[in-house]
Amino acid sequence: MDPDDHVCLCFHVSQRKIANYCKREKPPVASLISECLGAGTGCGWCIPYLKKLHKQALDGVEQPDLPVSPAEYANQRAKYRKTGERETD
Repeated sequence: MDPDDHVCLCFHVSQRKIANYCKREKPPVASLISECLGAGTGCGWCIPYLKKLHKQALDGVEQPDLPVSPAEYANQRAKYRKTGERETD
């Protein structure tokens, strides 16, 4: 994903905002990322991705990133919204 692509599609929170929030605030647990414009508090689809970004930030990764295209991410979320099931990774 590119830094300006949305991770939280419900509240339009970009990967860049989440990464900057993690650098600035250093949340000890991923659930506190919800303080970043409500990320993860809508449908819940992005929670595993927020956890991945949080872990990368804790590990000192300079530019946290998600290895998925924005189109594939949106398609997986659409399936999740219909079925309530996630694809395992």
